[in-house]
Amino acid sequence: MKVLIVSQWFDPEPTFKGLMFAKALVAAGHEVDVITGFPNYPGGKVYDGYKVRLLQREVMDGVRITRVPLYPSHDGSAMRRVANYASYAASATLYGIFGAGRADVIYAYHPPLTVGMAASLIGMFRRTPVVCDIQDMWPDTLRATGMLNSERALNVVSKFCDWVYRRAARVVVLSPGFQRLLQERGVPAGKLDVIYNWCDETGLTQAAARPAEGDPYGFAGKFNIVFAGTMGKAQALDAVLDAAKLVAPKRPEIQFVFVGGGIEVERLKASAASQQLENVRFIPRMPMSEVGALLNAADVLLVHLKDDPLFAITIPSKTQAYMAVGKPILMAVRGDAAALVEQAGAGFVATPQDPVAIAEAACRFAALSREELVAMGSRGAAFYRDHLSVAVNVSKFGEVFERVVAERRQA
Repeated sequence: MKVLIVSQWFDPEPTFKGLMFAKALVAAGHEVDVITGFPNYPGGKVYDGYKVRLLQREVMDGVRITRVPLYPSHDGSAMRRVANYASYAASATLYGIFGAGRADVIYAYHPPLTVGMAASLIGMFRRTPVVCDIQDMWPDTLRATGMLNSERALNVVSKFCDWVYRRAARVVVLSPGFQRLLQERGVPAGKLDVIYNWCDETGLTQAAARPAEGDPYGFAGKFNIVFAGTMGKAQALDAVLDAAKLVAPKRPEIQFVFVGGGIEVERLKASAASQQLENVRFIPRMPMSEVGALLNAADVLLVHLKDDPLFAITIPSKTQAYMAVGKPILMAVRGDAAALVEQAGAGFVATPQDPVAIAEAACRFAALSREELVAMGSRGAAFYRDHLSVAVNVSKFGEVFERVVAERRQA
C-alpha cells in the first residue's frame, strides 16, 4: 500500500520513527512518501547542506521525502517554539492537500500536536484514513515541563487533542499507561493500539561492536553509571548530582557520567563544580555512530525523569537503546518504564528525584560481580529482541495500516 508519513522531524535529525521506520515499511513492500521540515532539531539551526526554501525533494534509500518550509527554532522561547510548530503544520497541510500524491493511509508522528492536526486536515480533504502515533501526551507534557502554564491555553490544547483523536482512524500509543489515560479521556478502546518504540539498532550495535581505543571517555578505574541524552527540565538531573554527593564517601569508584546536550547542561555543570563533585563527568553530545561504543563501555546506564504522574505512564526512548546494547539499567522513573525493566530482569528501579534511592541503587550495582552485571544486560537485550525490536513492531504497524485501509474500503 501507499503510506504517507507526516512528521516534523526526520533524518538527518535524531528521531525514533524516521528513516529506519520508513525503510522497514519499504522492505515490507509498501511505497512510502514523507512530508517533513528542513532539519534543525535539536539545535534550532538549519543543518549544513540545507537551506529553507519553498520545497525540496530527495530520495533516501527508496523513501521519497519532501521538505516544506518552517521557522527553525528549538530554544526556551514559547513563542518561537509555537512559530516552529505552526509554520511546519501550515506548510505540511498545504502540500499534503494540494501537492502530495495519493496515499492509502497517513501516518502522523506526534509530537507536536500540530502534526496530528495537519495530518487530520490532509486526511479530511484527501479522504484518507489517519493513524496517529502518540509519543508525548499533550497537554500533560506541556504542563509537566513548564513549557505552557496557562490553564486556559492548556484547555485549548486539550480540545485540539480530542479533535485529532476523533478524526484518527486509529491511535497508536507507546505504553499501556497512555492507553489507559486516553480511554479515560473518551477515546474508544477499540481505536487504541499499544506498539512499543524501538531504537536505532544497527547504529548502536555496530558502534558498540567497535571498542574505543585507550580511555577516550575517562572511564578507566571507575564504575561508570552513564546518562545519555537530552538534559532538560523534564530530566530533573539535580537529583542525580545529589545522589553522586551521597555516593562519593561510600563507593568512591562510582562515577556518574552525563553525555549529551540540552538547556540544562551548563547549569548542571556549574552546580557540579560548585559542589566539587569529583565523581561527576560531562561529555558533549556525540553522533549516533559513536554513542554505541560509549554505552558499551559503561557499567550501568541511567534513566531519570521528573517525578510527575505523566512520566509514570511513559517509557523514555533511551530505555530501548539501553536494552539493545545489553547493559544493566538503573531506572529512576515510576510506572510503565520501571515495570518493563523489572519484567525483563534488566536492572534495578529507584524512586525518581530521590537522591537516597538513586544512591542506594548505584551502590547495589557496584556490589555485583562482573558476571551478574553481564547476565543482567543479556536479559535486557533478549527482552528487546523479542518484544521491542524494529522487526516485531514494524510488523504490528503494518497490521494496523492494513486494518484501517480495509475498514475505509468497507465503509
